[in-house]
Amino acid sequence: MDPAEIKTLIENGLDGAEVSVFSDDNTHYAALVISPEFAGKRPIARHQMVYRCLGQLMGNEIHAMSIRAHTPDEWQARQSANGE
Repeated sequence: MDPAEIKTLIENGLDGAEVSVFSDDNTHYAALVISPEFAGKRPIARHQMVYRCLGQLMGNEIHAMSIRAHTPDEWQARQSANGE
């Protein structure tokens, strides 16, 4: 599955999300998801929200996915701390 397709699915499932998806082999993926919907949620709940966007693809077309999930404020703070 093409990373662009996964990006679109996540963006459609999470309002206002900024999403980047990377893959070297189109079965193992890494996703960076920045969404205001993550506010007040623990990391496991954030990952579950992303998994819900992908439904039955997880474990089938998508063999594995590493997820970094942040709110916009958290992401901005990380960028500022890294000098970006």
